[in-house]
Amino acid sequence: MSHYTIAALYKFVDLPDYEALQAPIQQVADEHGIKGILLLAREGINGTIAGTREGIDAILGYLRSDPRLADLVHKESWSEGEHAPFHRLRVRLKKEIVTMGQPNVNALNAGVYVKPEDWNALISDPDVVLIDTRNDYEVGIGTFKGAVNPKTDTFREFPQWVQDNSGEGGLLDKNQKKKVAMFCTGGIRCEKSTAYMKSQGYDEVYHLEGGILKYLETVKQANSLWEGQCFVFDDRVSVGHDLVPGGYTQCRACRIPLSEEDMQSPHYVRGESCPHCWDKVTEEQRARFRERQRQVDLAEKRHEDHLGAKMQEHIAKRRQEKLDEKQRLRDLNARND
Repeated sequence: MSHYTIAALYKFVDLPDYEALQAPIQQVADEHGIKGILLLAREGINGTIAGTREGIDAILGYLRSDPRLADLVHKESWSEGEHAPFHRLRVRLKKEIVTMGQPNVNALNAGVYVKPEDWNALISDPDVVLIDTRNDYEVGIGTFKGAVNPKTDTFREFPQWVQDNSGEGGLLDKNQKKKVAMFCTGGIRCEKSTAYMKSQGYDEVYHLEGGILKYLETVKQANSLWEGQCFVFDDRVSVGHDLVPGGYTQCRACRIPLSEEDMQSPHYVRGESCPHCWDKVTEEQRARFRERQRQVDLAEKRHEDHLGAKMQEHIAKRRQEKLDEKQRLRDLNARND
């Protein structure tokens, strides 16, 4: 059985040349067998990657060789199994490394960090409004005791939720000068959400340093105020205290985490639908999902990545080749000018 190291990382930092970083990072990662996803934007880097111990050390060392990323912090967990938690590596260029749709919010102006060991005392304060900044399907399988769920489908909806609750008598009534504490999976969404809150005039804004994952790793279960599991964006689907993989799987149609009870539903068909999406899936989609699951099953029998993953790798390779050719022509034209 193989043993994979999983590294979650992010850093808000000004990267005006982020487009030029894409190809070299992809090359180093490919050389060391790294899988997962890395996002690059003007505002920084974000991602979750998996590989051997040596491979993860190599790619992290390469990233930190850039002086702007020298103090890049990452969090590690582990996965044991025949296959890596991801099928391929994608290094993608984005407008934001976490999409909030608020381009003027500077995440470097985030709220006050609170260490995991100090978090319980803060959120036990009756004058603190505790807000889970994650999406509704994530909150559905676990959250902190007493936390408010904004019931957002995407992080883009969070600013509007704040606006809707900021009026007189609202949960976030500015006139009441409330303390606001926020948390998310690994900390990155809170960097932006607390910066947004400060831009809206909230003075006392706090967030959990390292996110839920660091809390579950640091705080003993006997002392914990966390209830349930924490959704993660890899094949483990969820983790509990000490980052032990949880008992959830994931619907391959709608990506919602599924409990054992969900999988007993007559509306659950592996790879096709679940109780959350069975009435939303069209027959055309169902047929496509069914074929994808057939390819996955065949690939598992052969102990190889499924055809869909290979096709995506091929598409990504061809896209990168086109980008490289465009860059080569730009360089050639620059020399001829």
